[in-house]
Amino acid sequence: MSLKAKALLKPCLVADAKLKILLCITGLEVGGAEKLVCALADQYASAGHQVKLVCLTEPIIVRPKNRNISLENLAMKRNPIGLLVGLRRLREMVKSFQPDIVNSHLVHANILTRMLRLVVPMRCLISSAHNSNEEGRARIWAYRLTDRLADISTNVSNEAVQAFEAQGAVKPGRMIPVYNGVSTDEFRFDTALREQIREELKISAETSLILAVGRLWAPKDYPSLLKAMSALKDDRSWRLAVAGDGPLRATLEALAADLEISERINWLGVRHDVPALMSACDVFVLSSAWEGFGLVVAEAMACQRPVVATDCGGVREVIGNRGSLVPPKDPVALAEAIKSALAQPAQQNEELGRAARKRIQERYSITATAERYLAVYRGEY
Repeated sequence: MSLKAKALLKPCLVADAKLKILLCITGLEVGGAEKLVCALADQYASAGHQVKLVCLTEPIIVRPKNRNISLENLAMKRNPIGLLVGLRRLREMVKSFQPDIVNSHLVHANILTRMLRLVVPMRCLISSAHNSNEEGRARIWAYRLTDRLADISTNVSNEAVQAFEAQGAVKPGRMIPVYNGVSTDEFRFDTALREQIREELKISAETSLILAVGRLWAPKDYPSLLKAMSALKDDRSWRLAVAGDGPLRATLEALAADLEISERINWLGVRHDVPALMSACDVFVLSSAWEGFGLVVAEAMACQRPVVATDCGGVREVIGNRGSLVPPKDPVALAEAIKSALAQPAQQNEELGRAARKRIQERYSITATAERYLAVYRGEY
């Protein structure tokens, strides 16, 4: 970071050996940011820090593994009265807990905690974004207007930081990258789990299983994936499994029917055994139109799976040369890349998988991510 950029940042200078950390996130439904924040809470608690996790909205689907971590749900309603009630409850929590660090995650929590700082003293406030595209000028305007109320802002990749700067959400140098991390103990290839899941899904040894994981909504661009799979329906024996749920499920199921591939797709809904699903697949696919980091890509790489992904957000930074990248919103290119991955010799895929896992272990472990956040909390950036 340049000296000029560093000068724009307000150092938190929280040098205590053990910290009181309040993590605030918009919600705890299934998603990359949600999983990361819960994993960070576990990491901090294991290191002896006192952690409180607050989410603004219901429901809670993802939660820390450590049940001793204080978890509060504001159950905010999406209206002005709900906002005021949520602000009041969060104010009381901050006043009672007296955290050394407030680290908010995702746009609504970021803006809310910044507004709260106008009425409640906070020793250090860090706003963490998790995307390169916040979907709308109003959100960018809100980020820009409240930027100085945060000591530091972070995002999950260099590309995402640059995107925020280009959109005017933050001034150059006011946001720094902190990459997402994966538990490589949890995400690892497991032969027994592979066989178990393939038996559950009735996938024969001769059938290639392609896996996609993520919420069924516009940013993930599942229509492009379905069109790509439709182009391959005569090529060889394959099945597609999609783990996730969301507002577009009915639309996507209808599209699959129109493309005449419904019988080859397993819509799995929300799953809590993603490492097992990744072990079971032969190729992992990310079809997103935009991403901040692409945590599921790192998880698949940790499981030594061949990855085909769209070149969006920080995905290129994660994959390096350990997978295949195609342009977003290009079903033809996506189909060709999937076809190529399926045709690779097993030995080549195994070698690529080992190299991919090593890359994640060296660059994107959850331990390294937690240490990086703690360093930022202490003003070491």
